[in-house]
Amino acid sequence: MIQIVEILGRSEQGITRPFICRGDDDNTYFVKGVGAGRRSQVCEWVAGNLALELGLPIAPFEIVDVPEELVAVSPDYRELGAGPAFGSLKQTIMELNYAMVDEVPVELRQAVLAFDWWIRNNDRMLTESGGNPNLFWEPEEERLVIIDHNQAFDPEFSFEDFLDYHVFRCAGHGLFEDALRREEYRESFCRALKKWHDICKKIPEEWHYQDPEMTVEADFDLDAMFATLNRCATDALWDHS
Repeated sequence: MIQIVEILGRSEQGITRPFICRGDDDNTYFVKGVGAGRRSQVCEWVAGNLALELGLPIAPFEIVDVPEELVAVSPDYRELGAGPAFGSLKQTIMELNYAMVDEVPVELRQAVLAFDWWIRNNDRMLTESGGNPNLFWEPEEERLVIIDHNQAFDPEFSFEDFLDYHVFRCAGHGLFEDALRREEYRESFCRALKKWHDICKKIPEEWHYQDPEMTVEADFDLDAMFATLNRCATDALWDHS
């Protein structure tokens, strides 16, 4: 497990405002600790591993360890907390903006759209008026990097908002109107979901609790997450309601 050796600051972007930290591998990570919420950490871990299984270009991530003595340096670090945390490798390429959307290959746009639909992630919105797609893009290499899945498995997921505002919503025409493509994605999701138990076994025990003493259970429901994902077992995956 990567050890965090220095806290460099805190991001001003995102609901959880992750801490910017340096690991003992000399890489910089955006770290989501206890203050981000246990559900946030678990969503990142589960969605991130499923993205890897599907071959999606997710930013490299790790479970990192934050030493108690580092957190004790300042009261400002209490929201990071000591112990295992979710760390996403900092990206050095530019964020995707609206003008770049059409540069992303259509198949890749469709793959990200389908994945977000499966995990019920409404946090990749971008229009001409602005938004935050949680994507990075390297035009010369045509390299896309996806980040931030802390709001996946949303019980109040809006199909209407997703279809109206998702950064790659235009790729939905080729997805929802093509029965063969829908079936291909459904089958790939089912294959990825076979890793469910392996993914869950690697969730740190500390994440199952809200407090350091591990007496108060955290506010996430793995069974509900699995039920959301297991829609891929039937054609209900593509229902709009």
